[in-house]
Amino acid sequence: MTTKKGVWNLQQVRDKQLQSAWDYSGPNQLWSLGYGGNGQLGINSRISQSSPIQVSGSTWQYVSSSINPDTFHMLATKTDGTLWSWGPNNNGGLGQNNQSPTGISSPAQIGSDTTWGQQMVRGYQASWAIKTDGTLWSWGYNLNYGALGHNNKTRYSSPTQVGSESTWNKISARHFGIIASKTDGTLWGWGRNTAGEIGDNTTSSSSSPKQIPGTTWTGTVSGGYFNSCAIRTDGTLWTWGYNLEGQLGHNSRSYFSSPKQVPGTWSTVDSGRQFTLGIKTDGTLWGWGDNEYGYLGQNNVTHYSSPVQVGSSTDWSNIASGNYHSLAVKTDGTLWALGGNNQGQLGQGAVNNNGLSSPVQIPGTDWNSADNTLAAGVNVSYGTKSL
Repeated sequence: MTTKKGVWNLQQVRDKQLQSAWDYSGPNQLWSLGYGGNGQLGINSRISQSSPIQVSGSTWQYVSSSINPDTFHMLATKTDGTLWSWGPNNNGGLGQNNQSPTGISSPAQIGSDTTWGQQMVRGYQASWAIKTDGTLWSWGYNLNYGALGHNNKTRYSSPTQVGSESTWNKISARHFGIIASKTDGTLWGWGRNTAGEIGDNTTSSSSSPKQIPGTTWTGTVSGGYFNSCAIRTDGTLWTWGYNLEGQLGHNSRSYFSSPKQVPGTWSTVDSGRQFTLGIKTDGTLWGWGDNEYGYLGQNNVTHYSSPVQVGSSTDWSNIASGNYHSLAVKTDGTLWALGGNNQGQLGQGAVNNNGLSSPVQIPGTDWNSADNTLAAGVNVSYGTKSL
């Protein structure tokens, strides 16, 4: 499609958003639901909620996602550039300069900096975040594989800079690992690599960033449990790593230690624990991999090793995949959920241990669809509403 000078088509707008070149998110209300036993709902209690409940405050901006089965804490930023955390604090994952496992059930500010940006992620008792100056910071658990990226296996309970570079722009966590891109279009990985999830054509783990070939990695990056996904400038989707459930989308269950293309042209992708959801540039929603609780939206629990379309809608805008469930927003501002519902994380006002295998709407029509304003975790969901 061609456009007149100074006029942007929808895909160009989407590209700018994915590059973090434009800020789409103003002051927001933050809502949470699902399992609250560790204080991760941020509502000053440890009671689970099966309907959305508001987290105190109205200047929230971005939230972080995680698929790690042992990650229960939360990160979020406000419009003033401050970074906040809550939930359990094992190994200092909250960044509060202590390692008290008790944690906190209400948001607490991390330090005093006001330069935190859009990108932040959570892993196994650890956290990573990029500041507006392009520097990358990490803290928390760092044993086994050195996933914090400091070329050591030392734990840190406060944010510590990764290297000296100031060109980081996107980041996503895997189980004991990270995938991240820089402003020059290069892609990097570190941490656990026993299934080839770093993508450097080896199975050697690394405690410092290792480059994945190519310089056109300017789209979405997403880490699954032991796998990785990334979209290039041309909209092609590439996946690699662990593939026992077909979550790489290659019509096989073979592992790959370097990126392999999935057919189609994609706008965004998000990998859950052992499944993946993606939205194509035509607004259709697709899923593949494990489907134990119906999180592929096929009204069944059949596993698929190639992408299958979720319904027939062409107005999907953004997605967030969690441990055993997923969230998706449409262009009309409606929020939908599917998959496991054992803690009420699908927002239906009730618990369903068998899950829901077709998308169900969470009440409301004004949910935010910008990147990093939606999160699905371990039996918990977060969404934002614009003021």
